[in-house]
Amino acid sequence: MFKYKEKYNIAIVGATGIVGEALLNILKSRDFPINEIVAIASKRSSGSKVKYGDKLISVINIENFNFENIDFAFFSAGSEVSRKYAPIAANSGSIVIDNTSEFRYRDDIPLIVPEVNPNDIDLYQNTNIIANPNCSTIQMLVALKPIHDRFVIKSINVSTYQAVSGSGRKGINELIDQTHAYLNQQEIKSSIYPKQIAFNAIPFVDSFCENSYTREEMKMVWETQKILDKSISVNATAVRIPVLVGHSESISVETVKSINIDELLKDYNKFKGIEIIDNNSEYDFPNAYSNGQGTDNVYIGRIRKGLDNDKILNIWVVADNVRKGAALNSIQIAEAIINQT
Repeated sequence: MFKYKEKYNIAIVGATGIVGEALLNILKSRDFPINEIVAIASKRSSGSKVKYGDKLISVINIENFNFENIDFAFFSAGSEVSRKYAPIAANSGSIVIDNTSEFRYRDDIPLIVPEVNPNDIDLYQNTNIIANPNCSTIQMLVALKPIHDRFVIKSINVSTYQAVSGSGRKGINELIDQTHAYLNQQEIKSSIYPKQIAFNAIPFVDSFCENSYTREEMKMVWETQKILDKSISVNATAVRIPVLVGHSESISVETVKSINIDELLKDYNKFKGIEIIDNNSEYDFPNAYSNGQGTDNVYIGRIRKGLDNDKILNIWVVADNVRKGAALNSIQIAEAIINQT
């Protein structure tokens, strides 16, 4: 059973990665009540330093770490690390908030977007583990929650336009290296992506499943049904584009009830974490460069009904995939646990 404290001991597993860095930054900026914070990574990174506020803290090798005094352990070091060490942390009494796909589809582990299904958070007591959804799912479900609450969503068609930061630092470096090579008329080499990513769009993210959808696309199906409503039909196409940070999504939903955009806008304006940018006369709409990096909100624009069907709504959604799509969502989960006590 979780015990309320004035301050908590925090472990960041994968502290040297881009999500780990964001976790450290956001914890500091939100004044999370921290007693002690520990940066953890693989043996390779042991002894290196990461920034926490104005301080540099040393990275500890996870193989030698004891989680017994840790209240919250944020995992963002890949599924293999989570598979091995998250249960160890959980069995030691830590509440594990995992950013990988390792535990998302287990029935006994809650999959949480705090703005969407906060009532499921308490289910963590089954295992002491909470799963963080896929970044694309998080921003989509924040945008769709007010629609579903008022008009009841039957089906979703979504195309995602995903930044290379979704592949971690290696994805960012590949885009930068290829851009430099292209502009300097040098040979372009690809290792992270199956096609050149610079000045291109690749309709492939993660790996192919037997049904010809990619695993990234199927994550949006499985996670939407687990988090929002198991009866919703989801069809997704995931595309990698040459943007450093910030995922964009074109979403079309069909609802049970006829859509009233004025009512929806009122709901959106009351919904914490959503910002509307939708002014056609000023050519103002969300975009990854302006709204998808270093930001915490989910931005929605291009709001319009179907041309010949009052039960179809089309929207454009942008969010920072590293912050809201991973680190911030994890921290909001921990804050919700603290605030429930």
